[in-house]
Amino acid sequence: MNRHLQDKEMVNDVLSMTKAGLTTYANFISETSNQQLRQTLQQIRNSDEQFQYQLYQLAEQKGWYKPAHQADPQDIHQVRTQVSS
Repeated sequence: MNRHLQDKEMVNDVLSMTKAGLTTYANFISETSNQQLRQTLQQIRNSDEQFQYQLYQLAEQKGWYKPAHQADPQDIHQVRTQVSS
């Protein structure tokens, strides 16, 4: 296996793990009544989100990650209307 593929797999694995961790933080934050713990979890989550975005940018730059196509403005409007109803 060449190094390029190993790097790509590692980056995608870390992106996947970070995404799962962010979901877990969101669940913990919404269920935590202790304000100090809540703030600490929010800070950790924010830091992880920044890390995830930087890693995403690297992966996209190297062609290791292809984002979904951008939504059509009409589709965005339709979803926004449905959610706000």
